This record gives sequence, structure tokens and C-alpha cells, in this order.
Amino acid sequence: MGMNVRFWGSRGSLPTSCSAATIRAKLLRALELVGERSLATAEERQRFIDELPFAVAGGFGTNTSCVEVASGEERLILDAGTGLRDLGGSPEAGRHPATFHLLLSHPHWDHIQGFPFFMPAYRPGNRIIIHGCHPRLSEVFTNQQKMPSFPVPLAAMAAEIEFVQLEPDEEYTINGFTVTPMRLNHPGDSYAFRIRRQGRTMVYATDGEHKENGDSKGYPFVDFCKGADLLIFDAQYSLRDALVDKENWGHSSNLVGVELAVISEVRRLCLFHSEHTGDDEGLARFLADTRKYAEIYGQGLLEVELAYDGLLMEF
Repeated sequence: MGMNVRFWGSRGSLPTSCSAATIRAKLLRALELVGERSLATAEERQRFIDELPFAVAGGFGTNTSCVEVASGEERLILDAGTGLRDLGGSPEAGRHPATFHLLLSHPHWDHIQGFPFFMPAYRPGNRIIIHGCHPRLSEVFTNQQKMPSFPVPLAAMAAEIEFVQLEPDEEYTINGFTVTPMRLNHPGDSYAFRIRRQGRTMVYATDGEHKENGDSKGYPFVDFCKGADLLIFDAQYSLRDALVDKENWGHSSNLVGVELAVISEVRRLCLFHSEHTGDDEGLARFLADTRKYAEIYGQGLLEVELAYDGLLMEF
């Protein structure tokens, strides 16, 4: 039995809009690529769309951080950004009564702002357990839904909501998964999670800045990720942004992600927490450049993806 990882939100800092101008630009680009081909039948039109570049026919999404991990009937939710609203409308989340286990990397707004719109939290009989290493998480979630910021207080949610504080570097069993948190370098601290079940291992490491000795085998993060099947890694910035323009902002780059993944002998790397100002064409180039670097640095042994709303990874 393997793991399925579905991304409901993967943008960083705040949601990204999809404006009328963006859609128009995609349509114009698609029309430029039609060329001499016929689009007379539905099959021809579908085939044409399937052959378009991902940045034209699709996109890297708009929601902030929310990832669902499933193995058999057991599930974990990683972070409660705006993607949590869409997760809450999925058929699996509609089962009732149900228990939801949410792991929170940190309480910055882009990682909790979807919770007031998580519909299962309004259904009596449901149970929501929020696990995190930060103290007073109940206050964080309560304050987010206080007037005048939000009209529905946390106490008005009909589900039973519990908060469980975790300790970094300790191993826990949560809903059938073995979970170990690790502190990351981020303003106010963020925590990565190493998650294991049935011989599969993944690491969720958003909102972390890696500095000196980050490329060495003695770096603690390398041991934390060692041999993982999948590393979900904060790659909000280019290398220049991470080292110069936005140093000490608490985020990392795509190239550092590749180096850490290779040194850690990770099989698959998924770039995550994408810059909210990045458009689809720019992010497609960002992914292509990362893959070129991984081909050289990792000698072709590392698979690289860039997370988007709806992406499903299985291992």
C-alpha cells in the first residue's frame, strides 16, 4: 500500500488571482499555436488542447498551502491555506461523521486562512484534530475568527475541534502515519514533517531558509530527509532572490532544493510554495531550469515537479 499526495494549494504568501487578462492571454497564445490544423470535430479540438503547453492549457493554481496525504483509508492534511476550502468540498471530505487530522507547519496567515471556509468544521459529529509544534494554537485559530475580522467565531463551528502540541524531533503516530517534526529557519519558526507509512516516506518542508553548510552531509536537514521517496520543498525564490534580494525572509530556492534532495538521496523533489507574483509561463520556465540543473547536479537520478492545484503524486 503506497501513498497518494494531492495538492489543493501550493502558492506562497497569498493567493494568486486568475484575471480576465490572464485568460485572454492564454486564449491568444493557444490560437497562435493552431497553425494549419483542423479543429472541426470535438476529437480534434480535444487533441489540440492535450498537446498545448501546460502553462497555456492549464496553470499552476491560485490557492495557498494545503496538501492531502492518503494511504488506504487513512489521511492527513498538511496546512490550512485557501486550498483547504476546495479539499472540504471533495467527496472524501463529505463523509460523515469523519475525523480530520491537520498538521500545521506554522501559523502564518497563508497557512491558516482557509480554515474558516472548511465546511466539514461546520458539521456536527465531525472531529478535527490540529497538530502543531507552536504553543497556543487554539488562540491563533480563535483570534482569526474574531470580530471584526470574521463574522463566524471558532466556537460556532459545530464539529469538535481539538489542538495537540507536538515536540520537535519526537516521533508520533497520527492516524496510522509515523510523523516526526523538525524546526526550520523561518521568522517565528516553521516545522517540517517526515511522514512514514507502509515502507513509504515523504518530507513536507515548507517555509524554511537554508544557509551555511546547507550543502553538506553533516547538515541536520539532510539526515531528516535521508532516502525519502518524496520531498516537498519550499522553493519560492530564485537563487538570486534567496541570497541577495530576499535574504533572511525565511524561504529557499529551487537550486538549493535540488542540492539538498540529491545529497539526501531523495527520489522525487516537488517544488512548493511558489511565488505568488509568478505567472504560469514564468513558473514553467522555472521548472524547466530546475530540471536542467537537476540533470547536471543529480546526474539524471532526481525527478523534479512543481506543485499545482490538483496535482496527484503516487509512490
